[in-house]
Amino acid sequence: MAKTRHLLGMNARNLLFIQPSSPKKLKAIVDNKLQTKEVLEASHLPIPKVYKIFSTKKDLDSFSWKSLPNSFVVKPNMGFGGEGILVVFGTKKNGWTKQDGSILTLSDIKLQILDILDGNFSLNNLPDVAYIEQKIKTHRFFKKISYRGTPDIRVIVYNKIPVMAMLRLPTQESGGRANIHQGAVAVGIEIATGITTKAWWKGRAIKYFSGTKRKLNGLKIPEWDQILYTASEAQQASGLGFLGVDIVLDRDEGIQILELNARPGLSIQLANLSPLKRRLERVEDLKVKDTDKAVSIAKELFGGEIERSIEEITGQPVIGSRVKVEILTKDKKRHTISAKIDTGAWRTAIGYEVAESLGLAHEVIGAKKVRAAFGKEERPIIPLTYFLGNKKIKTEVFMADRSKMKYDIIIGRRDLGGFLISVKKHSHSRNNENTNQ
Repeated sequence: MAKTRHLLGMNARNLLFIQPSSPKKLKAIVDNKLQTKEVLEASHLPIPKVYKIFSTKKDLDSFSWKSLPNSFVVKPNMGFGGEGILVVFGTKKNGWTKQDGSILTLSDIKLQILDILDGNFSLNNLPDVAYIEQKIKTHRFFKKISYRGTPDIRVIVYNKIPVMAMLRLPTQESGGRANIHQGAVAVGIEIATGITTKAWWKGRAIKYFSGTKRKLNGLKIPEWDQILYTASEAQQASGLGFLGVDIVLDRDEGIQILELNARPGLSIQLANLSPLKRRLERVEDLKVKDTDKAVSIAKELFGGEIERSIEEITGQPVIGSRVKVEILTKDKKRHTISAKIDTGAWRTAIGYEVAESLGLAHEVIGAKKVRAAFGKEERPIIPLTYFLGNKKIKTEVFMADRSKMKYDIIIGRRDLGGFLISVKKHSHSRNNENTNQ
């Protein structure tokens, strides 16, 4: 992991990021789940339905319990850390079933609600409100990598920009809850791609879901771009500058915002093997005009985890389709030029004008006829030394007319030994696929 000084601790989180950007009045709204739902609904953001709110003991007796669907969730309004939540999975002849298959009676559910009303699960042990909410139907994508409960995706958003994300997978040990401290699996997600990277369980790295041979890295989260967009919109709707947004994917209804957290935990750094503080500092002073721009910035800034993992395994650097190269001239000076990787070409080609300006055009050592866009043509060959990444490449390249092309150099396969190419990775810019090479 990067240097520990970049890790975000709880005190730094509170003093540097939460207090300056999150007024107490707005934090109080986010701590109140029902008020949060009202805020999100007013911004037309997707949330699970609320079937019933219980404010007093009398509400328990007047409610028609038969009106509930077969599955639902009982929650405390001011709860924290997943405490006090009761998930009802289905009906039985004598009542309902819990996550572990045990039977729940109506009396059990009423007792749970009474405990909530008494404040046993609230932030300050004060009397609370209970409510019954729609149970999320687990998306098919997660069926084989979770146990009974609903996986969720935690996205940390700061200054509108999603900066870090993780997937939390319920296990048998966690009782079907997506709570890391109770035994759920934490899986890092690369912001740029939505692909899972590292997985952690009970403080150690793992490759497979608990008790199975189902790999947890390299999975592409469905609807990833929309998840990032929704997380950013939720942060803006809340008014808080720093926020954790918990999102679930419902099998039928798609993205749903399960909860907002004004003080999100910091284990997300372990799941991603990346310090959060450095990411927050990179975006805190940016001027972000809208959500589309925020997501674009996030994907541009916080990509590359997949490539770094591949580099660690293979020992080969991963480069994008657009790169910077440094051409070495006779006077031993380096000249930086934008180039495009072209795996369809064998030999690298450089434009006449660039070769001339660098004093290379008169070093012709041969020529060869090649098939070009307008038929066959003879191209001169010159020696060239350049740096791609940290690698020094001595080669022979074509000179060609590239005056109408976007890039003065295209790099062919002949010079790409020892590199891995990622077509989705751009080393310095994003360009339209139809741009002239």
